[in-house]
Amino acid sequence: MKIPTHILAPLMLTLFLAGCQGSSIDDLSPNGASTQLPEKLVRSMKSKGISTTSPVMFRIFKEENVLEVWKRKDNGRYDMVTSYQICKWSGKLGPKYIEGDRQAPEGFYAVRPAQMNPKSSYYLSFNTGFPNGLDRALGRTGANLMVHGACSSSGCYSMTDAQVAQIYAFARDAFKGGQESIQLEAFPFRMTAANMARYRDDPNYAFWKNLKEGYDHFEITKVPPKVDVCEKKYVFNHTSDPNAPIAATSACPPANQPESLKMAYQSYQSSYETAFSSMVGKGRIQPPSRSIQGIAEAKIIADWSARRARGERVTQEPPSMSPQDKDAASKPQVMVRLASAVAADKAREEREASKRTRMSRAASVPMTTNPATQVPAASAAAQPTAAAPQTTAALTPVAPAAAQPAPAKKAWWKIIGN
Repeated sequence: MKIPTHILAPLMLTLFLAGCQGSSIDDLSPNGASTQLPEKLVRSMKSKGISTTSPVMFRIFKEENVLEVWKRKDNGRYDMVTSYQICKWSGKLGPKYIEGDRQAPEGFYAVRPAQMNPKSSYYLSFNTGFPNGLDRALGRTGANLMVHGACSSSGCYSMTDAQVAQIYAFARDAFKGGQESIQLEAFPFRMTAANMARYRDDPNYAFWKNLKEGYDHFEITKVPPKVDVCEKKYVFNHTSDPNAPIAATSACPPANQPESLKMAYQSYQSSYETAFSSMVGKGRIQPPSRSIQGIAEAKIIADWSARRARGERVTQEPPSMSPQDKDAASKPQVMVRLASAVAADKAREEREASKRTRMSRAASVPMTTNPATQVPAASAAAQPTAAAPQTTAALTPVAPAAAQPAPAKKAWWKIIGN
């Protein structure tokens, strides 16, 4: 039975949107969305008092190239059950500033069922939730920043297909168990005293210190912190009241934390400050990695991305203001263009060459002598008849036809012989 087009089109659109929004994860299971966790991993979780449907949390560390999976135990605290090497992540250390800067986001994000995409073009994926409340308060822009498969990234965190199938399964099972929102924490590196000392002169350091507060809260409690935004910064476990009015750009309300948490945090910070001072005194043992140098560099890269998308000739790698790349700025840069732009130029050149060929042939063929049909013979040849098949040969440049020499007169003895 054929379905009328006016009915089929809306139906297909509805199914497509359902897949993008992940509104029916149980019903849509292509690309391995129904993959089950390995039995060995399930047994390991069970031995720790963790079920497959218990709440989950993800932590990402760019410099270490790792995504960690943490699950809640029967006692309410979380334990790491496995980790995966990130196949590719885009950009450098540092947050995402604007659309086109090719940066993978850093911060605290919430992943909800509607952000799951079992019909992703990248095998499987889920949206990180960028921009969050802090990103919007700081004027950061961008969209569709994902954790996905296919090992290809331009602003996302990309895993192998086998890895993302398991990560997706962790989230899917937790939602089935009743979890409403999964916390995704994305850091530039592990927020240790040694690493913070390495990056103390980085332009992103103030932002990273704010991220470290949330990192510390989790390290102390082994429970994902309650995250709010006020005064254009993150605040963690600031109040125990879930309905307390906290606005991203407004002054933070008075903190309301349990005394035990305050004391544990102060003790943790005291030990950290001692270790940090020690590391600064020793100097940098390991040089820092490349990081984005703020909004100025983000704008330069976004312009590079836009020109590249238009097919303009640009450098092979995006511009960089990182101190590690200062010597590269003085060296000749390899210029590249997108293959699609090169192909378009080639097609245009072939069309122009074909046009010049036709004009040249028309000029080299004499006019017919019959007044009634005085039409350039070349023009007639240039218009194919209905019976003549069209071929791509018309696009191939052809040299102008050479003038034919007049036939030589036959000798008198050859005439007699006829």
